[in-house]
Amino acid sequence: MKRYRTGWISDVHLGTRGSKAAALLHFLRVHEFDTLYVVGDLIDVWSLRRGIYWPQAHNDVIQKLLRAGRKGTRVIYIPGNHDEFIAGFHGHYGAVEVMPRVIHQTADGRKLLVIHGHELDTVVQNIRWLAFIGDMGYQLLLKLNGPVNRVRQMLGREFWSLSAHVKKSVKEAVSFIGAFEEGVVRLARLDGVDGVVCGHIHTPVIREIQGMPYYNTGDWVESTSALVEDFEGRMELITHFEAQVDANQVQAFAEESPDPSLTPAQP
Repeated sequence: MKRYRTGWISDVHLGTRGSKAAALLHFLRVHEFDTLYVVGDLIDVWSLRRGIYWPQAHNDVIQKLLRAGRKGTRVIYIPGNHDEFIAGFHGHYGAVEVMPRVIHQTADGRKLLVIHGHELDTVVQNIRWLAFIGDMGYQLLLKLNGPVNRVRQMLGREFWSLSAHVKKSVKEAVSFIGAFEEGVVRLARLDGVDGVVCGHIHTPVIREIQGMPYYNTGDWVESTSALVEDFEGRMELITHFEAQVDANQVQAFAEESPDPSLTPAQP
């Protein structure tokens, strides 16, 4: 068990077949936080509107987060665009606090703006029908990852993400990621903070943009990544968590239905 002062996760997309809920459950099982930020798109309502998909592991993620809150972790939920229905319900709900944005102060005194990031996405904000079509295409590419990699495995080649490759190529062609990151940094400057943490674009990274620290938490669909802060204020990005642990461990945890640690106490 590792304990951190702060953790950030985003873009879990529960309700989709691409969500690595079992890997996230394992991550939450072996990491504890004083404060945990859920930075948007925890539940993918866009996908659920097209058809219900909700296995036990997805339910266990919700229960695990609630249980962490009950055990003393401060859980702050910042809605994104895929779970925007929650955006109208800001406030305290038991162990979880729902907020549109947060200014987080690190252990060494720096102030970080924490937002999901869809506020800076002009497609999401202004051309919603195109955003929905793009999401459907992305889900299709995720489904194709399986058969593509089964063929690659037979040929003795390592895992390769078709969806990540296409996404990276298309977004580079329109300079989307660069424009998004610069927009987030400009927004952070208006708030007078020392850095910014966001999600939304499923691209985990720590870097400096125009002199300002920029942190993207990544996602739990492909990169299985999280941002963490230790008790000295040092920031670290944990990426490809699913690949760092024993696959049998993750699978065994996923097959626990439900997770015994999440079973409510009997009266």
